[in-house]
Amino acid sequence: MATILVVDDELGIRGLLSEILSDEGHTVELAENAAEARAVRERLRPDLVLLDIWMPDVDGITLLKEWSAASMLTMPVIMMSGHGTIDTAVEATKHGASAFLEKPITLQKLLRAVEQALVKPAPRSNTAPTVIGYRNDLVGAPVLDSMSAGLPSQPLQPALPMGPQAEQSFDLDRPLREARDAFEKSYFEFHLAKENGSMTRVAEKTGLERTHLYRKLKQLGVDLSRNKRGGVL
Repeated sequence: MATILVVDDELGIRGLLSEILSDEGHTVELAENAAEARAVRERLRPDLVLLDIWMPDVDGITLLKEWSAASMLTMPVIMMSGHGTIDTAVEATKHGASAFLEKPITLQKLLRAVEQALVKPAPRSNTAPTVIGYRNDLVGAPVLDSMSAGLPSQPLQPALPMGPQAEQSFDLDRPLREARDAFEKSYFEFHLAKENGSMTRVAEKTGLERTHLYRKLKQLGVDLSRNKRGGVL
């Protein structure tokens, strides 16, 4: 498990990344600006930082340069941006960033970037920058190249207490919206119990992209705390 600092001025993005990374077994710390990021980095010395570029006070590139100049890049840093350019990505790597992710960040690219960053030694400011690839189908949009290495297989987990049963009766004498929500809640609770709380497996089983699955479960009021897994993907 790793301690990961997420730095982003958008509350929704901080919350979503925190949920995903926590579900993978990591300890997540949050900061909404450079001042908070400096304090957390000094206090905890995180294993990895996810750093947004566009922030209102001090932007992510400036903070990255600050850490690099002060020889404080003792951890890998993954830059994030919804308005990045190739020049921005190149500048970030020159100052020690290990990767650059374009928003909206897909689950696959996020987990892959985090996994790769955590197995690499922390960058040093006097070393050559890590090479990042770009796709030409997204004009001016830097993205992390696809890599052949797959995610580690999931370790076996102890069975959770029995959850909802596959066959249930529903009160159909109610408005359609309420009946549908009740069914969907039971449906997802059943699959969470069946898959030992693995969000990745439930997403595969139900055909939903995992970030959408998180939002759906929260909307339905599904209790995720009892389905938390102890291991990582």
